[in-house]
Amino acid sequence: MIRRRQPPIYHSVGFLVEAGLPVGTSSREAVLAAAKRTAMAHGYNGLNFRDIATEVGIRAPSIYHHFPTKADLGAAVARRYWEDTAAQLEAISDGSPDALSALHRYPEIFRESLSRENRICLSSFMAAEYDDLPEAVKTEVQGFADVNVAWLRRLLVSAGVARPEDSETRARAIYSAVAGAQLFARGRSDIALFDAMIESYRKVGLLPA
Repeated sequence: MIRRRQPPIYHSVGFLVEAGLPVGTSSREAVLAAAKRTAMAHGYNGLNFRDIATEVGIRAPSIYHHFPTKADLGAAVARRYWEDTAAQLEAISDGSPDALSALHRYPEIFRESLSRENRICLSSFMAAEYDDLPEAVKTEVQGFADVNVAWLRRLLVSAGVARPEDSETRARAIYSAVAGAQLFARGRSDIALFDAMIESYRKVGLLPA
């Protein structure tokens, strides 16, 4: 039996540490992590195989072994982003005493991006490039909004904040408002503006207090 030779790993240890990845992380996972950071700062159009390879510490052709095209890489990054977000949301649910407390913590996932070098939600950035995105990437970008709205709907109903028939509209409003606050704060490089806007949403009743 002939075994296919796997491409060598030449990771930059500095990148792995900075990205919070363990030494020995596969090339594919390292590339995804680097591409995610790039996309959160520069969007889909900012993805560049040569730059990502340099950051990770591998040869650029090695990336094509995992992602033959930029569209393949973009779709994989967007998919991983909403999968990670779904896990974060469930962690918030599991770590909160009740649905209302979990809803109160919802803005945390957007604030976290701002706290990391003033980055924004990857899907928000890519959504602004929507007309230029390949279809596969568009599908995964939409998945991020769907995950957020579905989680919010479930928690809004569970907390008694919204009736089932009204929950989707309320969930979409909350998602759009929080994402909008993130964009506004990023444009001024001021995370305090995000906090102030979230607090104002609570005062007017859009977000549960």
